[in-house]
Amino acid sequence: MTFAVVGTPGDRRVGLFAAACRSAGLAEPRVIAWRDVLRGAAFEIAPGAPLRIDSPGEDAAVDALLRGPGDPARVGGGARWYAAFTAGLDRIAGAAARAGARTLNDADDIAVMFDKRRCHERLAAAGVPVPDALPGVTSYGELRERMAAARMHRVFVKPAHGSSAAGVIALQTAPGGRIRATTSAARAAGGGYANSLRVRTYETEAEVAHLVGALAPDGLHVERWVPKAALGGRVLDLRVVVIAGEPSHAVVRTSRSPMTNLHLGGARGDLGAVREAMGEDGWRRALDVCARAAACFPGSLMVGVDLLVRIGWRGFAVGEVNAFGDLLPGLTGLPGTAAEGLDTYTAQVRAALPEKIPACTT
Repeated sequence: MTFAVVGTPGDRRVGLFAAACRSAGLAEPRVIAWRDVLRGAAFEIAPGAPLRIDSPGEDAAVDALLRGPGDPARVGGGARWYAAFTAGLDRIAGAAARAGARTLNDADDIAVMFDKRRCHERLAAAGVPVPDALPGVTSYGELRERMAAARMHRVFVKPAHGSSAAGVIALQTAPGGRIRATTSAARAAGGGYANSLRVRTYETEAEVAHLVGALAPDGLHVERWVPKAALGGRVLDLRVVVIAGEPSHAVVRTSRSPMTNLHLGGARGDLGAVREAMGEDGWRRALDVCARAAACFPGSLMVGVDLLVRIGWRGFAVGEVNAFGDLLPGLTGLPGTAAEGLDTYTAQVRAALPEKIPACTT
């Protein structure tokens, strides 16, 4: 059996998945380049092949095909990126259907996960706990009006389409006109913004209005800021990978800022200490929330769930569900799961053996 992978040749994810295939005694996967998909070049999928759609990766040429020419680090262009990305997903789904390929992650599922508004709606409709949202915000003025009406003084403002916390703003307001926006978006030459590996703050109305105004044309998702549990003076959340419906891998992400992303200065925390703080009942309920979130995407063998742990350790909310949330090198599966002792990629290969692969859902 030979897997087909839509990805970017040389990307770390593709390499890790290929290594997982080799460790299982399988042939090297055939890589279909996102660059070819987005350019409209012809590509084929072997009849009946298991197909994995992976991230476009961090490739300047691919980014230009998705968002147009420009600095790959720039903030913005999410609407154009999403339109090009979903058009590519449609091409992949069509080719998979013609070949009778067995998809490991459904194109429609991926499209929903990359629209934070649609993802939030799907989770909420299924009864999965999510932060309260302010739908339909289109400008900074409307944002402030809606926050005041809902008595929300702390919110996260997120680009509707994006990942890795790019352009995300943790916004706080207080009496007397005080305001504080924490973000990784830094002012760039020409008046725009670029993604930075350093979290910074803006504390004037004009600065925050300019930032939100730069993001708004591509669509916004605004949700209540959930106060998170903390250990050792660092707030935390969990990235939980769910494979074949089972929460299989978990990593604690901690930070002294509202952003827990590891590439923004976050650090891996002690999972044992978190489980102890939750208690076994709380831990089981946390994993159950993640499984319920994953069940909202039945065509996807794997999803990564960002689980917010509320102060008090007993409440949970799903912040996001990630189509490509399995890049956790060196992390092995939770004891007692089918993935015990396996990394995220090897666990997926094992779960996708022919007798376990679902029929094509495209």
